[in-house]
Amino acid sequence: MPSGRLELPLAISVGDPAGIGPEIIGKAWEARHASGLAPFFAIGDIGSFAPHWDGPVVRIENPADTFKHFDSALPVIQLHNCLSVVPGRPDLDGAHCAYQALEMAIGFARAGSAAALVTGPVSKSQLYAVGFTHPGQTEFIAERCGVAKNNAVMMLAGPDLRVVPMTTHIPLAEVAAKLDGRLIRQRLRATAKGLQRNFGIENPRLAVAGFNPHAGELGNMGREELEIFEPAIAQIRSEGFNVIGPLPADTMFHAEARAQYDAALCAYHDQALIPLKTLYFHDAVNITLGLPVVRTSPDHGTAFGIAGQNKALPYSMIAAIKMAESAALYRLAAADGG
Repeated sequence: MPSGRLELPLAISVGDPAGIGPEIIGKAWEARHASGLAPFFAIGDIGSFAPHWDGPVVRIENPADTFKHFDSALPVIQLHNCLSVVPGRPDLDGAHCAYQALEMAIGFARAGSAAALVTGPVSKSQLYAVGFTHPGQTEFIAERCGVAKNNAVMMLAGPDLRVVPMTTHIPLAEVAAKLDGRLIRQRLRATAKGLQRNFGIENPRLAVAGFNPHAGELGNMGREELEIFEPAIAQIRSEGFNVIGPLPADTMFHAEARAQYDAALCAYHDQALIPLKTLYFHDAVNITLGLPVVRTSPDHGTAFGIAGQNKALPYSMIAAIKMAESAALYRLAAADGG
């Protein structure tokens, strides 16, 4: 992480109040000193914390109030009074709260009132029922920031592995049709620039996983690598980017291989997320590249099945907060010419 501290707090949208969002945010606040966390405030229903977590909360009116309260209580901006919050039982009222909290958090980050945005886990099915029309929070944030959806890239990051799925939440049967040269080039450029902006890596090393077993075995197991991947990669290399591949995916993720690149770009969701979650299930972070604001989130869902039982682990939320601070500091350093 670059030196210095942020002058603005981090904004955290609570997510679905019936999920584990309130608990992991509260537990992250409890670990603020041990984990060296930058000051942050939550956005949602202040009453949603008590059913999940018994720590101190304080209502604030604006982000700047975070600093005078952060040492003694978790600052919360109240925007929605839920009729009731029952852990593990999502309802439409809670979905409205999650939707509004996300909208407000984006607004604070875009307006320069918050240094970065961290999003708590939401239930997509509940959001869809209250009018949410996007595949996920990433796409919604990109739209609100005026960024084309193909230019907002989802990266999942652990301590020594970063992965980018070039296609995300679509059926596996549709992946081959979505993988074209334009998409691959967009993902490679966005990933390289995102590593420079958010991680301070001057010359990012990118590795591309092939689509077929053994990366197609010279066309004997599929021709996507020869006809789509290789021309796209060649063009990106001609632009000065450091890219290798397409490589057999089954040999890309052991320790020695991971040391050879800064990010791996994978053809589809599970090709990227299985190795990451196998290695870093409890502390992986989702960071969106290509946005004018910094956005991270824990790499897990609402976990309704354990909500309210004091079983949720806050490590991914803590890692998301730390990564948001680090990315914001790297951006500030670049803006200052550092």
